[in-house]
Amino acid sequence: MFVVMFRTLILFALVIVSMRIMGKRQIGQLQPYELAVLIMVSALAAVPMEDIAIPLFYSIIPITLLVVFQVFTSYAAQRSEKVRSVVCGRPSIIIQNGEIIESELRSMHLNINDLLEQLRICGYPNITEVEFAIFETNGDLSIIPKSQCRPLQPRDLQIETQYEGVPHPLIVDGNINHENLGKTNLDLLWLQNEVKKLGVDDPKDVLFASLDTEGQLFVQRKEEPGTP
Repeated sequence: MFVVMFRTLILFALVIVSMRIMGKRQIGQLQPYELAVLIMVSALAAVPMEDIAIPLFYSIIPITLLVVFQVFTSYAAQRSEKVRSVVCGRPSIIIQNGEIIESELRSMHLNINDLLEQLRICGYPNITEVEFAIFETNGDLSIIPKSQCRPLQPRDLQIETQYEGVPHPLIVDGNINHENLGKTNLDLLWLQNEVKKLGVDDPKDVLFASLDTEGQLFVQRKEEPGTP
């Protein structure tokens, strides 16, 4: 039993490290070759966990080689357009200048209903509002609406807007983020005083607190034990 647990932890750590090396992407954002590497790594990690008679190195070595191959391929794809087109493919324009490109639909094995479904998911139920629709290499559909159908923006009304940065989380689940406090040129004493002003005596009782670029502090305290 302990042998199985030990092998499982080693393989789990190896897979996590491999995924971190491969980069931060969701499953739906992976390129085809990256998805193939992920599937193969998962399969290789599962075999020694099912059969303890198989040496761990029979998985560790192939997984390491696959990760090295993935990193090398990613680097080559960044440096070369030809390599990128081979391993990642090219985007497919499904709708161009408001017209459906039938040849692209056939090459991607899609029908009109599939296209309409994807357009609805993207928030465009009316195909007449679409100027361009492009299937990216990772399978996502990018839509460029017609100029008269795009959402209204402040620049359309010649309205000047102020800079909006990203709020800094200062407390997450009772834990103070000292790094973000330093970025905002504030200290722990200021945070404790501000939290007390809002009726919270201890920062550990705060579920989440953040400071926006205008200096507004948002604080939400944790629920009391037994609160439904």
